[in-house]
Amino acid sequence: MSYDDGEVRQQFSIAFLAKLVGGERRTSDESDKVEWLTPEQVKELNLHPSMQLRLTHALSRDRPFIG
Repeated sequence: MSYDDGEVRQQFSIAFLAKLVGGERRTSDESDKVEWLTPEQVKELNLHPSMQLRLTHALSRDRPFIG
């Protein structure tokens, strides 16, 4: 992935399908917001096209996938 400032990185993403069973949402040093979203809400997010593609792939499968 190439950024506007010239930095180039290789991206690695993991998408998990999860079910909320309890506890409290909280952020970490790598996040400033935590949300639980439906698949329909995910489709409406303003994401980089590569990330949107990864999430679309993850949501269209019923078992783990590496690709």
